[in-house]
Order: sequence, then structure tokens, then C-alpha cells
Amino acid sequence: MRKIDIPPVWLLGFAVLAWLQARHMPMRLSLDSGFTDLLSGFLIGGGVILIALAITEFRRHRTTIIPHETPTSLVQSGIFKRSRNPIYVGDVLILAGLILRFDAVLSLVLVPVFVWILERRFILPEEDRLRRTFRADFARYERQTRRWI
Repeated sequence: MRKIDIPPVWLLGFAVLAWLQARHMPMRLSLDSGFTDLLSGFLIGGGVILIALAITEFRRHRTTIIPHETPTSLVQSGIFKRSRNPIYVGDVLILAGLILRFDAVLSLVLVPVFVWILERRFILPEEDRLRRTFRADFARYERQTRRWI
């Protein structure tokens, strides 16, 4: 179960829910416009870029990207200077962009639910592991860098 309890699987599940809502329950609500298409592209593209930047930093520091594993180093460089969780920010941006792309207006409520799940299932346990592993370094990093943005 742990192998599938990862953020991309949750993102896929929420995206499928949004797609199903748009396809089967549109409720005659629509944000469909050129601006919405542009905004959805920026959100999805921005999310992908954030995730790519974060993965690059993880690779550079030779530490794990898997949320349930204990990292071997505390990454504080690159995109991690701006956010402690750029991959999760990227996931949220992608979900919001997909919801707009699908024109699934009712599914916009999924965004805060997704954020809540990411925080409870992944971020808080990860921060506990980092706190135990890196103690003072993580405490300093936590004071200097926001959790989200």
C-alpha cells in the first residue's frame, strides 16, 4: 500500500474526479474562454517546472524523493530557498490547471481538499522525520522558509 500512497497517485485520483465531474455533471457552469485556457496552461506548466526544479535539487544532493523515506540530506538550495515543499506546490498548481482545462467548475472545491490531504498524509510526517534527523538545521530552515509559498 505504501508504494501507491504517493502524491502523484493522489493527484491522478483528484484529476480523474475533476474529469468525471466535467464529463458527467457539468451543471451548465462554465469558465470556458481563451483566458481560462491560457491560465490553465500557465498553472500546469508552472507546476511541472517547480517539480522539475525540485527533483534536480534532490538529485544534486543525492537524497530520496520518496515521501515515506528518510532523506540523507536536508535540501535548502535552489527552489527550496523559496518553499519547503515545491513539489507539493507544483502538484496543487497542476490540479488547479487541469480543473480549469477540463472546465470542471464544481471540482474547484477539490483544490483545498487536495492541499489538506497533502499536508496531513505527507508534509507533517515528512517534517517530523526531518526534525528528528536534522534537528537544529531543520529548525533554522523551518524558521527561514515557508511551508508552501
